[in-house]
Amino acid sequence: MKSEEIKRFVKKRYGEIAKSEHSCCCSPTIEIDTLKELGYSQRELESIPKEAFSLGCGNPVALASLEEGEIVLDLGSGAGLDCFLAASKVGKKGKVIGVDMTPEMIDKAKAIAENRGYANVEFRLGEIENLPVEDGSVDVIVSNCVINLSVDKEKVFREAHRVLKPNGRILISDIVLEGELPAKIRKSLNAWSGCVAGALQKNAYISAIKKAGFRKVKVVSEIRWDYGILKMLEGKIASVKVEATKA
Repeated sequence: MKSEEIKRFVKKRYGEIAKSEHSCCCSPTIEIDTLKELGYSQRELESIPKEAFSLGCGNPVALASLEEGEIVLDLGSGAGLDCFLAASKVGKKGKVIGVDMTPEMIDKAKAIAENRGYANVEFRLGEIENLPVEDGSVDVIVSNCVINLSVDKEKVFREAHRVLKPNGRILISDIVLEGELPAKIRKSLNAWSGCVAGALQKNAYISAIKKAGFRKVKVVSEIRWDYGILKMLEGKIASVKVEATKA
């Protein structure tokens, strides 16, 4: 599959998802209990609009230790779930920027932010391989089950490194592999948009982060992943939370 073909398919798929009731690639519905299993508390879920709910593979905001006044960037922000959670933590003196390549997702997130009065949240249309963000301008980067969708993950991490301030940090939840996928899955556009075919082996994923210049790279947690269409690949897919620092 060519990279442009993959990108067009993923963008089309998530544009369709943005127009649906739920923002989810791996399951037709989003249950509150499932979001709790991923690390979201009842209090957090009650604090944000339900129309922003999306099923990622973790809660990166929970482990990011955000502080008031910080500038946060969400890679692949979707309908804005993690952005809105981060907004309450950084407060009025802080700012949250969400970047997503799907116009429909950006429109949906902007509408939620405007209707619910999130004055410290901004959504920008753009690709995570080419971030519309200034050099050295961000304190913290979070991302939730999105980098696996990129056709150039090393470039994503280089871009993340570029926009972070010195000593800035990343906290990423993502899908990685711990076994070989069947060729049929690897060649499937549906599997790519479903967070599977584009996933890297875990060691390669960590190596890409280090290669971009990050230090103190650490897998904070790891769980087996078998939601939705991934049940058939039990034992080969994992959700990891990774943290690292820009030296």
